[in-house]
Formats: sequence, structure tokens, C-alpha cells
Amino acid sequence: MGAGPGIGRSVARRFAKEGLPVALVSRSGGTLDLAGVRAYRADSADETELRAALDAAAAELGTPDVVVYNAAIIRPGSPGEATVRDQLDAWAVNVVGALITGAHVAPAMARRGGGTFLITGGMPEPKAAYTSLSLGKAGVRTLVRLLDEEYGPGGVHVASVTVAGEVAPGTAFDPDDIAEHYWRLHTQPRDAWEHEVLHSGEPATP
Repeated sequence: MGAGPGIGRSVARRFAKEGLPVALVSRSGGTLDLAGVRAYRADSADETELRAALDAAAAELGTPDVVVYNAAIIRPGSPGEATVRDQLDAWAVNVVGALITGAHVAPAMARRGGGTFLITGGMPEPKAAYTSLSLGKAGVRTLVRLLDEEYGPGGVHVASVTVAGEVAPGTAFDPDDIAEHYWRLHTQPRDAWEHEVLHSGEPATP
């Protein structure tokens, strides 16, 4: 959900590499030039479109093994520049869209006995220059806990991947490297579930 040319494309390729059929949901409905994927169009802030796209993907591919929510509005703005409209628009995409997506797909996963719902997080430390994003990513952390409380007992692994920098190929925040976190979280045994992974850009400690 929120498939774009950065993390979205890399995550789709990583899961397709393992033989999983992939559905991409975006405002454009594009396939990101990836072969063999299904594409659906929805604005994550439009509940009717969002639920319809999720239902269409499930009708074609079945109950998902994993759903990744990667949609976000990223815009600079200090607290003194905040407007109600801008904050509500950002919150609708950054948090509410993730809530609706998770609550829509997780019950079927739980009835089946397992599944994974992952959200792309960020802003490990809030920054006044990115007020709406800082608030949104704090909301994502709380949302992960709420969804885990609700659906974790049914076998649904809910977690976030917190990306602490600007995503760009060939850097410490290469989307292909970040995508590995999503696959690792999806394949974790239940007794080792993590609920947040931080991609700091620093080399992993042996």
C-alpha cells in the first residue's frame, strides 16, 4: 500500500523474489515497471477507495500473507506554520490510512491463523521542521501497539520499520537494504517477534 519508486518498489521486488504474488496499491495504479505484479488504484485517505482496492486484491490473490503500508505525506513545516487542513490531510494518510488498512486485512489473517502487517515508520526523534511527519510517525508507533493487542493473539505479526534518513539508492539508506528488514520481520518465528526495527544507516553490529 503506497507503492512508489523507493521503498515500495524494493519491497515488492524482495517479496516477489521469494515467489510471492504481489499486489501494488497506489494513487496512480501503476506497476512500477515490475513484471508479474497486480496494480490497483486508491488514495489511502479515501476509505471507500482503500477498502475497495484491498478487497479487489484479496479477491484475486486470496487472504494476504503480508501487507505493507508505505504511504506517507512528507512535507516540511514548523509548529508555527501548522494549519488544521494540512495537519488533518497528513494525519489521514500517515496514520488513519494505516489504521484502516490494518483493521481491514488483519481479521482474515487472524481467522487463517497468521499473517504480517508492516508499516513504514520514520522520525525516531521528532523534528520541529517536520511537525506533521513527526506527529504521524509517533502515531504509527502507537498504532502498531494497538493492532498487536487486537490481532497479535490471532497470529498476526504487526511491526514497523523506522527509517531514520532520506531514502536514496547507493547510500546508507538504500531502499534495497531497507527492504531486507521487511522480509526478516515477515519470516520471524512468533517467539522472536519484533515490533519495531530501526534502520539508522549505521553498519550493523556483529
